[in-house]
Amino acid sequence: MKPMPLTLLERQRWLAPFACLLALLALPAQAQLSERYGPYELHYSVVNTSFLAPEIAARYQLTRGRNYAILNLAVREHLDDGSTEARAMRLQGSATDLLNKQQVLDFQEIREGSAIYYIAEFRFIDEEWLRFEVDFRPEGGTRSYRFELRKQLYEN
Repeated sequence: MKPMPLTLLERQRWLAPFACLLALLALPAQAQLSERYGPYELHYSVVNTSFLAPEIAARYQLTRGRNYAILNLAVREHLDDGSTEARAMRLQGSATDLLNKQQVLDFQEIREGSAIYYIAEFRFIDEEWLRFEVDFRPEGGTRSYRFELRKQLYEN
């Protein structure tokens, strides 16, 4: 059975977490990144906090600085009827540098309308490569998944 095209409302719900994030961060346009885990699609981004407006950083108690960034995650479940739905999740993770120095990521949940996303602040050194490992279990899910990302970060 061919999935039905998404309605305008469904498309808006799908894009809501990232539209909110971009508005939240007031950033230049960037590619949306995601990975599929069974029926779930995990969307992610890493953003230097120097791009945050001061009032946004204050609202979410984030440190604005050249060597601070956030990891942003949001998960959507693909439903049998072809639609998607934002899911809350339990997650824990870390960022590890090339010398195996590890920072535990402390995620905070943010809900705006039907959007649910998680942000965690971390420090880095200019041109440093970090390995992110996050274990997450979507609400209502039967298992946990592991998200891994290697990213080089630059001071801004």
